[in-house]
Amino acid sequence: MQAETAGKEQALADALLLDAALEAIPFGFCVWSPQFRLVMWNKKYRDFYGFSLAQLSRGMTLEEVVDLSIGLGNHPATDSQAFYENYTGELLANRFGEQVKSQEMMPDGRWLQTAHSYAEGLGWVVTHEDVSEQVEREQLQQKRENELARQNLRLDAAVNNISQGLSMCDSQGRLIVCNEPYARIYKLPKRLLRPGTGIEDILTYLFDHGFATSEGREGYMQWRRDVGARAQYGKRIHQFAGRTIMMQQHPMKDGGWVTTHEDITEQRQNEERIRHLARHDALTDLPNRIEFLEQMARTEAGARRGEAAAVMFIDLDRFKAVNDTLGHAVGDAVLKQVSARLWGATRETDVLARLGGDEFSLLIRPIETPEQVARVAERIIKSIRAPIHIDGQQIDIGVSIGIAMAPHDGEEADTLMRNADLALYKAKNEGRSTYHFFESGMDAALQQRRVIEAGLRRALDNGEMHLMFQPIFDIGRNGISCAEALLRWEHEGRIVSPAEFIPIAEETGLIVSIGEWVLRQACKLAADWPTNARVAVNLSPIQFKSQDLVGLVRSALSDVNMPASRLELEITESLLLAENDQTLACLHALRAMGVRICLDDFGTGYSSLSLSAQFPLRQDQDRPHLHAWADDAKRQSGDHPGHCRARQKSGDDNNS
Repeated sequence: MQAETAGKEQALADALLLDAALEAIPFGFCVWSPQFRLVMWNKKYRDFYGFSLAQLSRGMTLEEVVDLSIGLGNHPATDSQAFYENYTGELLANRFGEQVKSQEMMPDGRWLQTAHSYAEGLGWVVTHEDVSEQVEREQLQQKRENELARQNLRLDAAVNNISQGLSMCDSQGRLIVCNEPYARIYKLPKRLLRPGTGIEDILTYLFDHGFATSEGREGYMQWRRDVGARAQYGKRIHQFAGRTIMMQQHPMKDGGWVTTHEDITEQRQNEERIRHLARHDALTDLPNRIEFLEQMARTEAGARRGEAAAVMFIDLDRFKAVNDTLGHAVGDAVLKQVSARLWGATRETDVLARLGGDEFSLLIRPIETPEQVARVAERIIKSIRAPIHIDGQQIDIGVSIGIAMAPHDGEEADTLMRNADLALYKAKNEGRSTYHFFESGMDAALQQRRVIEAGLRRALDNGEMHLMFQPIFDIGRNGISCAEALLRWEHEGRIVSPAEFIPIAEETGLIVSIGEWVLRQACKLAADWPTNARVAVNLSPIQFKSQDLVGLVRSALSDVNMPASRLELEITESLLLAENDQTLACLHALRAMGVRICLDDFGTGYSSLSLSAQFPLRQDQDRPHLHAWADDAKRQSGDHPGHCRARQKSGDDNNS
């Protein structure tokens, strides 16, 4: 009896000890029998899943506990049957003493880790542990690792996809990382791209394979050491394998540095091309005005010391006719050939430039005598005079040259260029295709020309111009049949000769407005003459280039109600020599109106009877006109130029 009582007391004591041990375990604990019945558990197990003390009892089936747990909101991702089948499958698969772990997040956000192992004769011992903090740490670590991996991917993509080469070294000058462009720019072998490679090993390889800097090998390597030691920014441009590389070194906080390497070969070439274009003519590739002026400025100091130099202004003759008749493309081709010929006539020390259009300039230095400069000018004139052949066409042009000598004609660049321009103007006035040295009186002549030009612009408004009339006697009728209008200009108390102001009026285009005034004034005064008297008016070839010369003549006649037969227009031989469709159409229209056309001073210059016969002129009964005169002269002179005249006048009446 006592033994039985003692046995029961011992069994109770053992049970109490077991319960105490179970409750002392720091995690949930339960045991399932091989038949999936609950054998034992502790309070933490109930707390984890929310079971009350009364809800669990020894011998409950696993299926009953699963239904109870899901009813309390656990395992929300699945239903009770599916969870039961999955869980029993895991237990049955684990009957070899191994521990199997799994994790599950509870509805309240906690993470439980379940571990079960099989004990022979007992069943499955299952532990349930709250591993939320561990999971959070693992997730944070994983997040950091993922972010680091993404950053590494981005860094790798950035480093290897930028066009610049990049390398990073530590404070000891050892390579940390470099990109593919860096290796490609310097053609580095793989052994020099490994982390830990010394920067001086890389530089030694580069210098052995053509790396070149202004400091030389030792100077450059010392500079790199100094910049790295002082943690300073540094920049150098060097050459490697025929390329121009710009290197920039940027310090890092830890004492290391990052260098970028950019191939700027094309950039430098483009910059050089831009600099060249800024100072050279795009068509001929000769220096332009900017470059020429700078070269001229450099001669000033030498001129002050008495060193001789010459400035030539070179202008093409008859070039405008090439552009007008053959087009600008042919004109450009002519300019290219001219520039080549000019270049061939100069020395290496001379500076030949195109100032614009068909204007060139030449700075000759050093020189000894003016005769030396004259020989250069003669060579240029002879070279340009030779025919130019373009697209099967022969083009004949010439060149006029003005020359100023330093220091005799000036020491400053502006003075020399102005004086060369004055000499060029003189050369053109002397008949072109020649050269002329500057003379002291040229400036005064130019000033006088400017005074005349300024006065001409105001002459009509100021009422300074008037007409005089020279009668023309008709021997056959023994009487005056016509009077020629002669233009006179009284300016600042003197009569200015037509020979002095008419060429200026033609050059400036003022002849158009002056010519219109003469025509209208002549018709207005002649309207009061006898009806059988005609009035003759001279026309400049420039007036034929105006938009509506025929309309002007018609308007002048209509304003005074004078018949066209009483108007006689005198033209010059130069108009015939420059014949074009517009001129021919204008002459036809004037003749159709009844206006008479007379060739003034025929034979005083180059005359061609065959050319003049092509114009729409005819013989009138009361006055021989150009066509009849041409036939008579041809019979008398055998078509010899200069032997016939349509009208010969005396005095200055041809200067109108």
